Amino acid sequence: MPAPTIHARHLPYAELLAARAPDAIDTVVIHCTELPDLATAREYGERVLYESGTGNSGHYYIDRDGRIEEYVPPARSAHHTRGWNARSIGIELVNTGRFPDWLDSRRQAMDEPYTDAQIAALTALLQRLCKEIPSLAQIAGHEDLDRDEVEASDDPALKVRRKRDPGPLFPWRAVLDGVTLRRIA
Repeated sequence: MPAPTIHARHLPYAELLAARAPDAIDTVVIHCTELPDLATAREYGERVLYESGTGNSGHYYIDRDGRIEEYVPPARSAHHTRGWNARSIGIELVNTGRFPDWLDSRRQAMDEPYTDAQIAALTALLQRLCKEIPSLAQIAGHEDLDRDEVEASDDPALKVRRKRDPGPLFPWRAVLDGVTLRRIA
C-alpha cells in the first residue's frame, strides 16, 4: 500500500500541548467525530476548553473521501481519550455517529457506514505510523477505553454510554488484517 498523503493543518494551540517522546506512544485510539463533516470537526477542535489554552482533538482526521489531515503532531499529547492521552495517537473518522443528540436515549444507533476510502486511508496511516513509531503495539476504539455511563439528555432516569465510537459498523477485521497492532477491548 502506498504511503498516504497527510495534510498538516495544525490547530492554533498545537504547540501548547505537552511534548512527548515517540517511545512513550504505544496505543492508537480510533474515534468517529460524531459530527456532520470535517469543517464542523475542525470548529470543535479549535475550541479552547482548558486553562492551558488547549481543547479536545485527535491527532489525525480522515474525511469520507479518504483525505487525511493532521491537527496535532504525534510528538504532542492531544486531548482525545481520558487517561490515555500521554501514550496514544487519536485518529478521528468523519462520521455522524449519534449527532446531534449524542446522549438522547432514543438516538443511540450509530448507523452511518464508514467509506472504503476512509478504511483504506486509515490502514495506510496505521502502517505508516507503525514504521515511524516502533513502540506502537496496540489499538482500541474509544468505546473500549471510556465505558462511563451518564444521564440521558431526554430522561435523567436513564443511562447511556458517554462514548460509543467508532461504533458497531466499524470494520475491525478489515483494519486489523492490514496492520500488526493488537486490539485491546
